[in-house]
Amino acid sequence: MRIVIVGAGIGGLSAALTLHRAGFDCVVHERSEQVRELGVGFNMLPHAVKELAALGLLDRLDEVGIRTHELCYAHRLGPVILRRPCGLDAGFSLPQFSLHRGRLQAVLLRAVLERLGPDAVRLGRRLVGFEQDTAGVRADFVDRAGRPVDSARGDVLVAADGIHSTVRSQLFPAEGAPRWNGVMLWRGATDWPVFGTGRSAVIAGGNAAKFVVYPIAAGATPDTRLTNWALCVQTGRDGDPPPQRQEWSRRADPAGLVPHLGRFHLPLLDHAALVTSTEECFEFPMCDRDPLPYWTQRRVTLLGDAAHPMYPMGSNGAGQAIIDAARLADHLSRHTDPVDALRAYQDDRLPATREVVLRNRTGGPERVIDEVERLAPDGFSRVEDVIDPAALDAIVGGYARAAGASREQVNRIR
Repeated sequence: MRIVIVGAGIGGLSAALTLHRAGFDCVVHERSEQVRELGVGFNMLPHAVKELAALGLLDRLDEVGIRTHELCYAHRLGPVILRRPCGLDAGFSLPQFSLHRGRLQAVLLRAVLERLGPDAVRLGRRLVGFEQDTAGVRADFVDRAGRPVDSARGDVLVAADGIHSTVRSQLFPAEGAPRWNGVMLWRGATDWPVFGTGRSAVIAGGNAAKFVVYPIAAGATPDTRLTNWALCVQTGRDGDPPPQRQEWSRRADPAGLVPHLGRFHLPLLDHAALVTSTEECFEFPMCDRDPLPYWTQRRVTLLGDAAHPMYPMGSNGAGQAIIDAARLADHLSRHTDPVDALRAYQDDRLPATREVVLRNRTGGPERVIDEVERLAPDGFSRVEDVIDPAALDAIVGGYARAAGASREQVNRIR
């Protein structure tokens, strides 16, 4: 079976690796003329690490990332709301990683080229449309100048081409632009002195603004780490048109963020100095799309952000794309008819990811800090005086189960 994959992001490259392992012939087509290390940091939970470990990539994740030890939810003024161990320290069979999105993409690209060959990723090919018949599907591409290049024909077309997916727009031409929740997100990373355990992640704030910080790689010295930060601020109204196209590479001036940083007090580190010391800062509006009624049209299907773009909460965007890739390979291996396989993949993954998209709209696991700030806007001495800790555990645990990321689900032998 020949499979055409559109998009060389985390989802598309993961799909190529899992499908190749299952015995399928794959070629990845990417619109960019080079795969650059774009983006900043993110967390990969054990449910996604499990799939990459099955591909023999655990050692390479250790080379580029940090095994997260703990996650701390805090009030914007500093008091700790909830502290939870992560990965192996929480009894999972696999670690949790904090790492640079671009470095993970480079790890996956390297593995694809090693295992599938140098022609397995074809760059500078922008998809403009597709046609299918009873024998297969044809994808049509153009180069950067808009000139047609060779079409690709296969038994299946997998669209992993992101929130602005060409295939999704052809399947749902009336859908329109992504949905903005009114939050602007700024992100950056720089070499910074170790804080906490050296493997700690902190999410502080509440309903109007959040600040997130965690290390994502070794630093220039033993006493520093490449440290990722993110600032989320409600600057518009939920449902307003996005102020700009959502792109990972849009630059911003960190000096302009200083007024927002005064909302927070973080005893573990000087967060304002961290932000203003960062050379490269990126901004984009926090957008998602409404869940779809279907992903699959006969021999064509969606994967990752093309299928279920979600707000970056709960460490699930890239993770769900990696799980999509594994399940897609499973279903194609179990069915002789690719049409049946893609329908089974859709029926497996669409309900699960729909739940995560909708939960992220209400804050995901970060609802614990929203609730506490609502009840105690000026801080607290004891969180037990504000809210029952069992209610906080229920929020975080319920989200993990919905995302397939609980300890019981991950440790289950599949």
